[in-house]
Amino acid sequence: MVNPPKTSRTRQAENLLEVLRHSGVLNVERPRQVYCNRDINLGDIGLIGFDMDYTLALYDQDAIEKLSVEKTLERLVEERGYPEAVLDIEIPTDFAIRGLVIDTHRGNIFKLDSHRHVGKVYHGFQEVTGDDLYEYRVNSMRMTTARYALVDTLFALPDASLYAALVDYFETVQPEKKHDWQRLYRDIRYCIDLAHRDDSIKNEIIDDTDQYLERTVDLALTLHKFRSAGKKLFVLTNSYAPFTDHILSYLLDDLLPEYPRWQNYFDIVVTGAQKPDFFTERNPFLQVDTDGTILGKEFSQFDRSKIYQGGNLVDFERISGFRGNRVLFVGDHIYGDIVRSKKSSAWRTVMIVQEMERELSQSAALREENSRLESLELEIQRVNEEIAFDQGLTYKVDALLNGEDEVEVAKGDDEPDEELPDFDPEQLRNARREIQKNHDHLRKRRRDLLDEILSLEKKLEAQFNPYWGLLFKQGNKNSIFGEQVEVYACLYTSRVENFAHYSPLHYFRAPRQPMPHERY
Repeated sequence: MVNPPKTSRTRQAENLLEVLRHSGVLNVERPRQVYCNRDINLGDIGLIGFDMDYTLALYDQDAIEKLSVEKTLERLVEERGYPEAVLDIEIPTDFAIRGLVIDTHRGNIFKLDSHRHVGKVYHGFQEVTGDDLYEYRVNSMRMTTARYALVDTLFALPDASLYAALVDYFETVQPEKKHDWQRLYRDIRYCIDLAHRDDSIKNEIIDDTDQYLERTVDLALTLHKFRSAGKKLFVLTNSYAPFTDHILSYLLDDLLPEYPRWQNYFDIVVTGAQKPDFFTERNPFLQVDTDGTILGKEFSQFDRSKIYQGGNLVDFERISGFRGNRVLFVGDHIYGDIVRSKKSSAWRTVMIVQEMERELSQSAALREENSRLESLELEIQRVNEEIAFDQGLTYKVDALLNGEDEVEVAKGDDEPDEELPDFDPEQLRNARREIQKNHDHLRKRRRDLLDEILSLEKKLEAQFNPYWGLLFKQGNKNSIFGEQVEVYACLYTSRVENFAHYSPLHYFRAPRQPMPHERY
C-alpha cells in the first residue's frame, strides 16, 4: 500500500521539527544516531552513493533467513542428495551474527576478538569446552586458508545457521561416522548460491514484498534533504536492473510529489556492479533497460534517465567528475562496500548496521546491570592492587626473618651507613601471619568478584544473543567485526534515514580516543 503524499502543512511541521533538532531542543535517541570514527564534514561531500540491499532496502532478517534456509534445504535434497528428513529441521534465526568464523575442517563456529583470539566456540549448537577448545585458545587465528569462512554480511547468516543445524543433525543420526564437514559447507554454499542464481529467492521477495521489506516515507525525506542541499546521489548495487527497479519502486515511488519515480532521486544508477571487483577491475559500463536488456556501452557521460550495469571505480570517477574524499559511500557489506572502497580509493564511508537498533535499546534497558558490572571491574582492580601490596610486604618480612641484606633502607646518598635496628622475630612472624591472613581474604574476594563478573557478563550477553552476546564486543574487547567497523568506516549507523536528524552540512567529529597510558 502506497502512503499518500504529504500536505504542505505536514512538510512545514517536519521542517520545524528539523530546526528544533539542530538547535538542541530535541535529542536524537541513541539507536537513531550517527556515530563517528573519523572527522567528516558533509559540507565537503559532493556525491553520496548507496548500496541497495540492507542499505536503502532494510529487510526483515527473520523472514529473509527463513526463506533462504527453505530454498537451500530444498536444493540440498534435490541437487546434492541429502535425505528428505533435513527439510523438517528447525533452524533458529537467532543463532548467527556477523563476525563469526566457520572452521570447515572441524565443523565448528567461533567468534574472535580484535586480537584474533577465540572466544566462544560451538560444534553445531553445543558449546565447545575443555581440550577441544585448547587448540583455538593457544594461538591467534590467522584466517589465510580456505579452511575458514568469515560470516561478514547479513546475507551470510543463513550459512552459519544451516551449518550448525546440519552438524547437529548428522552427529545425532550418524554419531559413529567420520563426517566431512568441509564438504557440508561447500554443499551449503553451492545451494545458497544456486537459490540466488535461479532467482527463486528474488522471485519470492518480488511476489510478497510487504513480508520482507520495510517501507517508510523517512527514506524519501532523507534523500530529498540531501538533494535539497545540492548533493548528487547515486546507487551502486550488485543486484541487477529488474530486481533493483522493483525494490526501489516499492520503497520510493509516489511518496513525495517532487519524485514520482525512484529514479528521480538519483543522478547515477549502477546495477550488477560486482563489488568488490568494481573497485579493483576495469569492467565496462553497460547501458541496460529495467528488464535487464543490454543497450550498449557508456564511455563519456552518465544520464539520469538511464540505468547502468557493471563498471569500475576509475571510469566512474572520470565520468562523474567526483573523486576521492568528495565522495561518500554508504553500504552494509564490511568488505565489498567498506574495506574495499577504503583501500582502493579515498572515498569516505558509512557502514549500515541495522542490528544496532536492538542492541542499543537493550543496553538502555540494562543500564543498572551494566553499571554494576563497571563497579565490579573497579573493585577487582582495587583488590588486585592490595594483593600486590601484600605480596611486597611478605617478601620484605621473609627477607628480614631469613637474615637477608636485601631490605633497602631509604636514605640520602651522603648519609652514613646505618645498621638495621633489631627486630623481634616473633613479632615478625605474627606480622607475617596477619599479612597472610589478609592475603587469603583478598584472594577469596577476588575469586568471588570474578565469579560475579562472569555470571553477570553471561546474563547480560544472553539478553542480546543467547549464543554469542553482543555484536561489537567479545568479552571486554572489540569483536573482529567491531574492529573492522572502527578501522574502515568513517561513520556508522543503523539506517540511512538516521541522517534526517542531522544537517546535510553537518560536521561529524570523532571523540578523542586516549591510549591506556593517557587515561587518568
